[in-house]
Amino acid sequence: MKQLVALLSLVIISGTVSAQNSQEHKKSVEEWHQKRIDNLKEEDGWLNLEGLFWLHQGVNTFGSDARSDCYYNNPNFPTYLGDFILKGDSVVWVNQIEKGALVNKTAYSKGKTVTVFKWDGTNEQAAVFNYNRFKWVVIKREDKIGIRFRNLDATTLTGFKGIERFPVDAKWKIKAVLEKPQENFLMITNVLGQTVSSKNAGKLLFEINGTKYTLDVIDESGPNLFIVFADQTSGKSTYGAGRFIDIPKPDSDGNTVIDFNKAYNPPCAFTAFATCPLPPEQNRLSVKIEAGEKNYGHH
Repeated sequence: MKQLVALLSLVIISGTVSAQNSQEHKKSVEEWHQKRIDNLKEEDGWLNLEGLFWLHQGVNTFGSDARSDCYYNNPNFPTYLGDFILKGDSVVWVNQIEKGALVNKTAYSKGKTVTVFKWDGTNEQAAVFNYNRFKWVVIKREDKIGIRFRNLDATTLTGFKGIERFPVDAKWKIKAVLEKPQENFLMITNVLGQTVSSKNAGKLLFEINGTKYTLDVIDESGPNLFIVFADQTSGKSTYGAGRFIDIPKPDSDGNTVIDFNKAYNPPCAFTAFATCPLPPEQNRLSVKIEAGEKNYGHH
């Protein structure tokens, strides 16, 4: 009898611990998701984008005049604000109104020119422009140089109501092993059709319902590793061009976890003005991952 009572007590305690772990996991996912939403709403988040203008060599006019090379259709924006002059991998700004855009918080008179971008291997030195509630910056994507444009009062931001998700389920937090890469780089194609090399972190091995799967992993030199994947929900209940997920860097034996509850939509799900990577063929899983974020919008 005592042994039976002890056994029942052990079962109850184990069940309590399991339930507690499940609640702690759910809480951690909810906290992660709230940070994700907060980041989307930030001034440099993805919800306020209203333009992506690729520059051609020479003079690129910029304004709300439909004849502009960089045309932004908004009555609250100047007809002709200025020119971007692209020469090689450098961009010069020519201000064309008396009270022009701020460049790195500095105002310039009409006709004033200033170099706002000169490629040095990163985009970090690109100037930041402001005009009233509008903000933009020069970006480079492989052989393309353009202007990423934001409206800080964009309806895509002010009308944002959140992202529908699958219920958090601890079964989707899965142990995994990361094998060392055989090649140094992965070739990833983006929505522009450009194929770029990304640092290969290795191949992730894991199981779902007894079936083995793999995903190739990218090392972006941050605190986590990065995966672009698609599955049998893609284009149905989840975003058609796949989703992203971050995983912790593995221990010395390659052990890590992949929590599909934290699978999230790429920026292209929220805006047409982003340049997102697409899942490589080997990262298209033949299983439904009914976890993480569901589809959003129609981009």
